[in-house]
Amino acid sequence: MIRTASLALPIGARRAPGPPAMPLLGHLLEFNRDRAGFLRNLAREYGDVVEFRLGLDRFFLLNHPDYIRDVLITHEPNFHKGKALTRAKRLMGEGLVTSEDAFHMRQRRLMQPAFHRRRIAMYANTMVERAARLAGEWQDGATVEMRQEMTRLTLGIVCKVLFNTEADGEAAEVGQAFSELMELTTFMLVPFSEYLEKLPLPQSIRFRRAKARLDAVVSRIIRERRQSAPGDRGLQSGDDDRGDLLSTLLAAEDHEGGTGRMADEQVRDELMTLLVAGHETLSNALPFTWYLLSQHPAIEARLHDEIDSVLGDRLPTLEDLARLPYTEMVLAESMRVYPPVWFLGRRALQPYEVGGFTIPKGSFIVLSQWVTHHDPRYYPDPDTFDPERWTPEARASRPKFAYFPFGGGVRGCIGESFGWTEGRLAVATLAQRWSMRLVPGHPVAIHAVSTLRPKYGVRMTVHRR
Repeated sequence: MIRTASLALPIGARRAPGPPAMPLLGHLLEFNRDRAGFLRNLAREYGDVVEFRLGLDRFFLLNHPDYIRDVLITHEPNFHKGKALTRAKRLMGEGLVTSEDAFHMRQRRLMQPAFHRRRIAMYANTMVERAARLAGEWQDGATVEMRQEMTRLTLGIVCKVLFNTEADGEAAEVGQAFSELMELTTFMLVPFSEYLEKLPLPQSIRFRRAKARLDAVVSRIIRERRQSAPGDRGLQSGDDDRGDLLSTLLAAEDHEGGTGRMADEQVRDELMTLLVAGHETLSNALPFTWYLLSQHPAIEARLHDEIDSVLGDRLPTLEDLARLPYTEMVLAESMRVYPPVWFLGRRALQPYEVGGFTIPKGSFIVLSQWVTHHDPRYYPDPDTFDPERWTPEARASRPKFAYFPFGGGVRGCIGESFGWTEGRLAVATLAQRWSMRLVPGHPVAIHAVSTLRPKYGVRMTVHRR
């Protein structure tokens, strides 16, 4: 069913293949039953360009590395963000993830110094300290819910890095409100949620209260930091740099564009964006990593051998990462099998030709890490956990966009280096002291919402090495 004339195919254009759709609903019922499985089955049955419908909206799944590269890089100006991130503006405002065009490029330029290698080196100390603190809290033989533990770890790290606050201060207040908001992300992303949010539904009320609470805390932190800066000018470049991301954002000035420093409202939006992106990826990736290692003891033993030989009894540092290649291979393979960001959405601003088919203006494009990372053309026996896929030779044998856990191009994750650093240091620090085992009978399944999460959590016992 055509929603508007702009979605009509030009005369002579080839229509992409896809399954028959129900009137009005399209494929919404099948999609909601198993989102990740639905997309993977589409690629298996119909190829690298597949059309499907969710309600009245037309979607196109692209599953070839060349097509993914072209959308993210070569023809990037022809696309805006998809529906999910449009709805996410209700949480993140006009932050780096949700903003578009020239404004997005300006914000990325202003924020880039916060992710300079020198800054990442400063953050690395926090990453190791927090992971070591968690490792010291566990009791031998205790049962823990690993996603909760990894969320606690990553949220503590991101609050310290963002605000330079400790877990028993503002970070705890931020974390509590933020955790409640993240529990409601499924509600935020359902069709018509922007209208449902205005109704007196329990989820709507909880969402508004948690958002208002988080906004108030973050705004207060910004206001107090501005007021604490020396002089009457407020915080300017170089003043009161506490080594956190908030200091960098408050000091950022757009000399090239001549627009001065970031407004407090924009700083708030960027902090909210970094709060979401800075913890959500690894709080999901790490529990799956521990689960996979528990199911493959030979791989776990090799990981432990590398960590022991490089570190001995001391904690890891940023400089150690170059000597922990297998640790990186384990994390890379874990994020292939269970990519925390499992899809990217784009909207075509103009008709777009791909693979001999025409995608009409206004249609939505889906690029799915879950689908591409399990494509047997690039990963034989794709459901098997095998870190050997990440030797230099194996990497070189695959197209670049057969693996894109952090996206790519000008819209790629600005914190990719931060994420890889945090993930490797967390794995090395925790695996140095602990071995994890899945509680017998506990089911591990995926829950594909805004990110790929363990549906039932990951209950594990921790054993001191």
